[in-house]
Amino acid sequence: MTFSVLAHDPETGDVGIAVSSCILAVGRAVPCARPGVGVVAVQARSRRGLRTSLLGGLAEGTAPAELVRRAAHAAEDADRQIAVLDATGAVAADTGQGSFPVSGHVLGEGFSVQGNMLASAEVLPAMSHAFTAARGALPDRLLAGLSAGQAAGGDLRGRQSAALLVVSGSPATDEDDGVRVDLRVDDSGDPVAQLRMLRNLQRAYDERDYEMLALFAPEGARDLYAALAASRRGDRDGARSALEAMRSRPGWSAWLASMAGDARVAAVSRLLD
Repeated sequence: MTFSVLAHDPETGDVGIAVSSCILAVGRAVPCARPGVGVVAVQARSRRGLRTSLLGGLAEGTAPAELVRRAAHAAEDADRQIAVLDATGAVAADTGQGSFPVSGHVLGEGFSVQGNMLASAEVLPAMSHAFTAARGALPDRLLAGLSAGQAAGGDLRGRQSAALLVVSGSPATDEDDGVRVDLRVDDSGDPVAQLRMLRNLQRAYDERDYEMLALFAPEGARDLYAALAASRRGDRDGARSALEAMRSRPGWSAWLASMAGDARVAAVSRLLD
């Protein structure tokens, strides 16, 4: 019913998972991760509580292969499909005999792809190849693998939800919760494409790509980003016009005044003085 890719980034130490399925809110059902510990996926008919016990085992220092071996011998988990990846990149997976066909998993260096009730036997090889061939940050490589799985047919029943979760390879602290990406599409006709769009939007926020945010941010906020984008490219008239539009919206004038200490907003606001 589900296909996913788990992976470790040897450069940053981050670990993560991208997953899609023809069920509502797969991000609630399949992935589980903890900064400094690792990430797990439970699929097919796996017990929800199995995620917690697998992650707990990782936190205690048990190797992924041992955790998977134990689950494979548990009678109550005969129908499960699981994958376990620790913060060092060690990975293991298993597909129970009772999992829905077409089912299976493929292990690679620091990553694993797995799926059940797949549209074809080409889904998993396509995901593995796309992930290993992709370049860039871990979230984008995970999405490349997931997208390839969808392009090869994905879930036999169709598509409904997808999720992307990436956490740090180091434990969370008071200053950093360790969550790098946590995006979910709970109900969509094309969830993987929507997830890619959310990732692009998140990157725009992180990189202060005001040009993109001026197009895709929520209505109202678009005027602010349009003003910032125009100011950055030296378009004073464009920045002034966008600010005037924003100040005409209820509440935004007061918000601008409250942001007087923000250097970016204050510099653009002076265009109206």
